[in-house]
Amino acid sequence: MTIANTSLEIITASATAAIGAQVIKCFVYWAIRKPVDFRTLVHTGGMPSSHSALVACIATSTGLIEGFYSPMFAVALGFAVIVMYDAAGLRRAAGRMAGILNRITEDIYMERQGQVPDRLRELLGHTPFEVIVGAFMGMVVAYVFHYKLGGA
Repeated sequence: MTIANTSLEIITASATAAIGAQVIKCFVYWAIRKPVDFRTLVHTGGMPSSHSALVACIATSTGLIEGFYSPMFAVALGFAVIVMYDAAGLRRAAGRMAGILNRITEDIYMERQGQVPDRLRELLGHTPFEVIVGAFMGMVVAYVFHYKLGGA
């Protein structure tokens, strides 16, 4: 059984794009900060956006299989745009707000060191560049999978 031109092609390519982006993110973190931190394999935020890689790969694979004028591609593209907009917009704003709340909390609890609540995660979203790189990566993975599998 071949997975070319089936939903399995879309699922496999998309999972590969997302996992690949997370692995690259781990190396980018290591190159910038030096200590190896494998938690970056499961964290959101950072370069490249694995969410963008995933949804761009889904949309591109769907377009390659169903056609770029098909209703299925339109749905996949709409889904991808919403996810990427959210990653660069809403989640990024929430991360910045978490940073402000962390600083306020530290100021309030400065004299009571033992009672400081846990810090909120600040790296939630992505810069537009991180989203674009993730999307480009997802499109490349979709094309490579499709043509290596012998897609039409």
